Order: sequence, then C-alpha cells, then structure tokens
Amino acid sequence: MKKLLSWFVLVVSLAVIVSSCAESEEDKETTASTDNTTPSSDDSSDNSSDNSTNTSDNSSTTDTTAPTVSSVSTTADNQSSIAITDNITVTFSEAMDNTSITTNTDNSSCYGTLRLSSDNFSSCVQMSSAPASSNDNKTFTLDPYDNLTAGTTYLTRVTTGVKDTAGNAMSSQYETSSGFTTTSSSSCSSSSGVFVAVGQSGTIIRSTDNGSSWDDATSPTEIRLRGAAFGNCTFVGVGDSGTIVRSTDNGSSFDNVTSGTGMLLWAVTFGNNTFVAVGGSGTQVNIVRSTDNGTTWDNVTSGTNENLRGAGFANNTFVVVSDEGTILTSSDGSSWDNPTSGTVKELYDVAFGNNTLVVSGSDGTILRSTDNGTSWDDATTPGQISDKSIWGIGFGNNTFVGTTHNGHIVRSTDNGSSFEYVTSTQVLLSKVCHLKSVSFGNNAFVLVCTGGDILRSTDNGETWDSVNSGTTKDLRGVVF
Repeated sequence: MKKLLSWFVLVVSLAVIVSSCAESEEDKETTASTDNTTPSSDDSSDNSSDNSTNTSDNSSTTDTTAPTVSSVSTTADNQSSIAITDNITVTFSEAMDNTSITTNTDNSSCYGTLRLSSDNFSSCVQMSSAPASSNDNKTFTLDPYDNLTAGTTYLTRVTTGVKDTAGNAMSSQYETSSGFTTTSSSSCSSSSGVFVAVGQSGTIIRSTDNGSSWDDATSPTEIRLRGAAFGNCTFVGVGDSGTIVRSTDNGSSFDNVTSGTGMLLWAVTFGNNTFVAVGGSGTQVNIVRSTDNGTTWDNVTSGTNENLRGAGFANNTFVVVSDEGTILTSSDGSSWDNPTSGTVKELYDVAFGNNTLVVSGSDGTILRSTDNGTSWDDATTPGQISDKSIWGIGFGNNTFVGTTHNGHIVRSTDNGSSFEYVTSTQVLLSKVCHLKSVSFGNNAFVLVCTGGDILRSTDNGETWDSVNSGTTKDLRGVVF
C-alpha cells in the first residue's frame, strides 16, 4: 500500500510540473503577441514621419544635365581683326569642375580639354598657364605663351573631358566653326614685342625687345604727353592742351593730329575699332573719339563735367573713371552710362583680365567688378599703400599689378580680390620716384616712373629689374 501511495504522489507531482511549464509557454506567447501589436497613435505617427523622410531622401533630384559651351570669344569685338596678344575665353552653361579644365602648357602638342589651333589641330598653341577661372567657375581664360601669328585664323576646341561640378561630361565635342582671325599686319606689333612710353616735353621712347632696351622715337611735339594706347597697327599718345600724336610705323615716328579740343587729355584707350581719349575741361564735353585709327576726332558729351582721369576697354565696354569717384561705361564711346562706384575717392586707371575689371585710385583704393562695370566691390590692399595714390593698374598672366605715388608696387594673383605688397623704388633704385603707368606684353610687365626710370618683371611682378631708358624726363604712360 505504501508503494502504491508513493507512486501516486510521484505521478501527481509530474502532472503539476507539466502543467506549470505549459502555462509558462502560454505567457511567453501572449507577451510576444502583445509586443507585436500595432503601436499607439504617437508611435505610428513617429514611424510614419520617419518613413516619409526616407522616401523624400530617396527621391531627391540628381543633376544629370550635361554642360554645354555658351560662348568662345576674345577681348576684341571684331573677330576678324584680333590682336596677336589677345586672350581667349570659354564660357560654359554652368559651373564646371576646375580639375577637368586643362590645356597644353609645355609644348605645341594638342592635349588638354581646351585647345587652340591654326592648323586643324595637327598642333596647338602653347599656353602660359592653366586656364584661369572666373564667373563662379563658368568662364575660363586661355593665355597664349607667346604672341599669336599675324593674319592667321584660329579655331577653339573643347573636348568631352570637361565636366560640371556634378561630374557630368559634355555629350559631344565642341569646336568653333569659323574661329577668329588675327590682324593681318605683323609689322604693327612684331613678335619680338614693342613697347612705347610717353612723357614730359613730348618725350616718346620705344622698345622692340620686350622692354629690355629703349631708343628715342621721333616726336612732333614738346608738350607733355600723359597716356598712350595701341590698336589696329596704330600707336596714339595724348597729353596737355588737347595734344594727340599718332604712329603707324610701329612707334618709330609720330605725327600731330588735330584733336578738336584744347583740354588736358589724361588717358586714351582702344576697343571696337575706336580710340577714346578722356580729360578735363570743366564742361561735359570731356571725351574725344576716333573711328578712323586716330586720324580724326569728334567731341563727345559724357554727362559729367568732372575731370576724367583714366580709360579702359573690356568685354565690348569702354570704362572711364574720374577724380570724384565717378565711373562711366559705354558700348560705343559715344553715349555713356553712370553706374554706382560706391566711392568718392579719386580714380585714376582701369585694367581688365579674366573677366574682371579693376580700377585704382587715391588712398590705396582699388575697386573690382565681375559684371562688366555694373557693380563694384572694394579689393583688399596692403597697409603700406593705404595713404598712397595708385596711379597705374595693369594685367597679364593672371596677375594684376598696381603702381603708386612714392614708388610702391603691389600685385594680385586672385583676380583682383586682394593685393599684396611687393617692393618699392627705394629698394630697387635707392630713391623715390612716382610710378605712373604699367603695361604688359610678351610675358613682361613694364613700369615707367618720373625721372625716366623704367622697371621690368618677367615673373609676373614678383621681382623687378631696373632698365636704362635713355632719358631723364618724367615718363607718364606706357603701352604694348
């Protein structure tokens, strides 16, 4: 009986244990079921928001549009009469990846994504540096290492290797159909390089070796000359009492020209087959203009009676500046507009490069415009020239160079945004002279100074050498 009772107790205990285990499993399933139920309205809303965000992120638009070439141009408007010293600009439809814009800089082989050729790309023009970007990386400028060949047609090619900032390549190669043709007379600006400088007592000197040595040119006047320009194989100099002189033999000899005015002429520039000279007369007739290579001149009303001190030409636009901060612009040199400069400082000179206009003035003032003179910003200048008049400003090889009263030199290698101090005539010449003008040609900057001193740089304005000019007369203007 005891045994039966023991077996009975054992069986009941096992039954209890099995029942307990079964209940435990049911609890687990119930808990799991509860955890997997639809979340509360708050949880559902959060999840829905997350899912919506993911959907939005996954459907964001990717730029797949291939870039195109908007234009290829030179700084001259007449594409059949381009100066052999001109640069070429290529503008795209959108911002480009700078690393994809390349060119040949060490020989005449055709490589790189931007190419210039006169023989259907059997060979290509060697460039002095990589293409310079501007216009928010939409425009790129090619600067030939040497002068182009006179009377020659050049084509520009853009390969499919160029890419926009999204990595899209051009869908097909671009090539100009007719290109541009350089001026036909090689004698008007020989490949050796011709600089002409003008100054006190009608002084005119000339260099045919890129500014290394200078000789007297034949001058028809003893009146002070203040500015010079070159265009269409013609050198023009302007000065006091409405004096204008002109040379058609590469600057060897000059003749007087009737200007039609008696006012002091400070500066002259050339563009669109037109010479424009500016000055001061106390009336609004303070501009004269010639459309026949400086042979005859007409008076022009500017709209201001201020003293106009400097003139330049850029992207089919004449730009004139005054000693009261006024800037005038014109497409033809005949009718003028007056954009706001943002300064009342005296302004003296105008330069253009890489689609950037730069104007220099008093008290270290340098203004900069990237929209063809419509709006202007202040450039950063070094403290050494904060109280100096910057008489001259010039451009070459992606570098702006400024020259000042008391002989200081500054330069910019970032398209005129900021300028750094370089040196002075006190260091270079052991004396102070006033650097009045600067010009660039054939990879050389040339500066002229009072006292007849000339400085020259062949490393983009970084270092300078003194050159014997052969005169002690004050030099006021220089042009290539």
